[in-house]
Amino acid sequence: MNNRVTVTICGEDYNFVADESPEYMEKVGAFVGKKMDELLTVAKVGRTDAAVLTAVNIADELFKSYEAAEKLRSEIKNYADEAGRAQGEASDLKREVFRLQQKLDSKGGGNGNRR
Repeated sequence: MNNRVTVTICGEDYNFVADESPEYMEKVGAFVGKKMDELLTVAKVGRTDAAVLTAVNIADELFKSYEAAEKLRSEIKNYADEAGRAQGEASDLKREVFRLQQKLDSKGGGNGNRR
């Protein structure tokens, strides 16, 4: 399902055709337009240079986001591994408690209450 939307960037209209919603495409266009307007205002460059610099800046943000996401995935994996080890240790400790309770009961020292 191709959606069509016209987005204005730096005073020029661009027709976007994509599977994404028109709202999403307008959001993307507005983002690019804002970034270009900032460069045109601050850097005092032409549209072509502003377009290239905008593309470079957005690519930089994208790569940094990828790195941050990978770092988070790694941290989550480490936490999951730690949780798995803790569960294993808890199971081992429960078995040890049960074994000691059995041993205590067999010596006649238990009161018969079990959990």
